[in-house]
Amino acid sequence: MEYCNNFTIFKLLKINAMAISKNNIVTHTASGKVGNIIFKNYGEKTVISRYPNMTKVIRTEKQIEILDQFRAAQAYAKSILSDPDKKIAFAKTLPQGKTVYHTAISRYLKKTTMTKEY
Repeated sequence: MEYCNNFTIFKLLKINAMAISKNNIVTHTASGKVGNIIFKNYGEKTVISRYPNMTKVIRTEKQIEILDQFRAAQAYAKSILSDPDKKIAFAKTLPQGKTVYHTAISRYLKKTTMTKEY
């Protein structure tokens, strides 16, 4: 009988494999994308999975509108971060522990969703 490793078995069975790493010195608090591998943190666990294939996803008009709105919010937040004077002025209005970037996105989205009805 020929030797088969777990990856080959998963590939033959078309199973999307996902690994969970606990207290691993190498992957501890690793997050983000490396090649086609994604690292996510949930509490004390690091979850390692394959990058999702979203090519066949068909979004509704509402989803596309919300994605566009979020892109605009990101652009707004980046514009504040890129201007040191705006960033300092914005940071003065924040409670302790809040970031300029995330608060700017939140405020932009709240302002724009208040003017629109879904």
